[in-house]
Amino acid sequence: MAMERKKKAATESGALLFILAAIVVAVNTLSYFMYWRADMTKAEKYTLSEGSGRLIRSIKDGEKIQVEAYVTRGLPKLDAFVRDLRDLLQQYKEKGAGKFDYTIIEPKTEEERKKAEEAGLQKLQRIEGSETEDKAEVAQGYMGLVFTYKTQREKIPVLSPDNNTGLEFWITNKIRELKDAGDKTKHKLGVLTGHDELKLSDANLVPGGGRQGGPTIQGIIGQYFPFYEIKEVDLKNGDAEVEEDLDGLLITQPGKELTEKELRRIDQFVMRGKSLAVLASAVNVKAGDPTMNASLNTHGLEKLLEGYGIGMNKDVVLEFGRPFRVRVDTLTGPRTMIFPQVLDVREDSRFTGEEVLLDTSFAAFFRIPQASFPFASSLTLKKDKQPQLGDKLRVIAHSTPAAITETGDTVDLKPARQWRPKGNFQQHAIAAAAEGKLKTAFPEGDKMGVETPAESTNNARVLVISSAQFFANPFVRSGAGPDMGQMGMMMPGGGGDEFLNAIAGPYVQLIGTTFILQTKNLLDWMTGDVDLLAASAKILMEPNLAYGDVVKPKAGEEMTEEQLKKEEDRIKKERKTRQYWIEGTMTLGIPVLFVGLGLVLWRIREARRQNVDLLAA
Repeated sequence: MAMERKKKAATESGALLFILAAIVVAVNTLSYFMYWRADMTKAEKYTLSEGSGRLIRSIKDGEKIQVEAYVTRGLPKLDAFVRDLRDLLQQYKEKGAGKFDYTIIEPKTEEERKKAEEAGLQKLQRIEGSETEDKAEVAQGYMGLVFTYKTQREKIPVLSPDNNTGLEFWITNKIRELKDAGDKTKHKLGVLTGHDELKLSDANLVPGGGRQGGPTIQGIIGQYFPFYEIKEVDLKNGDAEVEEDLDGLLITQPGKELTEKELRRIDQFVMRGKSLAVLASAVNVKAGDPTMNASLNTHGLEKLLEGYGIGMNKDVVLEFGRPFRVRVDTLTGPRTMIFPQVLDVREDSRFTGEEVLLDTSFAAFFRIPQASFPFASSLTLKKDKQPQLGDKLRVIAHSTPAAITETGDTVDLKPARQWRPKGNFQQHAIAAAAEGKLKTAFPEGDKMGVETPAESTNNARVLVISSAQFFANPFVRSGAGPDMGQMGMMMPGGGGDEFLNAIAGPYVQLIGTTFILQTKNLLDWMTGDVDLLAASAKILMEPNLAYGDVVKPKAGEEMTEEQLKKEEDRIKKERKTRQYWIEGTMTLGIPVLFVGLGLVLWRIREARRQNVDLLAA
């Protein structure tokens, strides 16, 4: 009897294994003819955004975008990259309703290679080590795209096979650039000038940029987003209007007062249903001043913004929960320095509702989990000024609850100082937006010859990012020395502040790609063209783990150096403990869980087998 049971069990097991093998073979056979995959990433990195599809479908009937993809195969990474590229181009074609097509070309003939060079593609030389043999393999060719639309022709000269992150972003932007050029479409935006403002043309992003002609915001826009036309707007003390054909107006940190008539001209522009973005605060730090001694002055902006329900306070927000941090070498060893005057604002699921740190559903920060706010002032919503807006007047960025504000005519923001926080720790709004039918900011008083309706003719939008140097690297701007021409280039440091220039590098690494995306998204928001925000977010890498080091400091109104050091050590200890728990869970917890589950299933099976033996006996 026992032998028969064993024989029967063996037969059943063999049959089960045969069925499983048949299923595996069938699934693999079907996968050759039917392809399907699920994209589980937060930013939908492997699925074409709906906005990209709509961009293709918006092309006029009878016209088409044609893409020639010049590729090189023969090495594992190259083959994998070409497969992903082909899959992405196929998604464009499927969602393009016949207005997009592509050709994969692997140049092997002299004629094909000549066409690739004439199109402006760069040669690719690839060396990869073999996993099975002690040798390296070499491949030469091209990996780039050539776009054609009407009489327009553009290219992406080279693609990196090591990283397909952001591939849709670059392809979609190139399509948009080509389409707008072919259709002669321009998105016009104005930038206010004439007030000693922080300029988009200032080379204050990377160390040494001022002397060596480094990157500027204006240069980045011109190079990567040429479909935007940026024009300077000089209101001439209020005697000139903002041009009506502009989609929006941008105000960067001013250095002198805006007159009431100028403010009324800006309001007149907004009441036409236009966009206004103010990237400024009350914190004024002069360029080339390594002491970062700030004067607090809103230069009249508060009169305009309060009318839209966004009050700008005459203060500076100092962040001790999540300031910009950098590790530096000192005489006593490595030390982590904090810069509370630069807020490192990150998306954090623990803060919800009216306490949300960064609203990543808002266009400018769409799916961008981090933003930097140097020299910020607090904002106060005044909903009684725009009661009809309701929730459309909202805060989109906060400090952590471990922040304070300082007031006065001047504030010492010296970079390397020992910080002794004074005042009550609490959360402060640092960015806000108002969208909809806005009421004029100046319903009363002398109109000064500026005619403005009581309410905007169409939906208007106002954004305030209360950061004086949102469009700058504050360590570059404060650490830059005077322009000494060729003599300055021969001097180490060029006469600038060595400490601040050393800190400027890590800051660039912090803002890096997100800064470019926020700039583009901001311009998209101003023009009302927010269809491609999802594609933009795909250029970002998956975020690293955050260990939740935002805690409210256990401090009173004033902290001594000893108390501050103890507080810093406590936060470090809490962060390290949280890190150890996460590492332990990921490395040991999950395997232990699987082992425990296996033991439980084994015991259940053994118990059933014993019951069967007892019944048989």
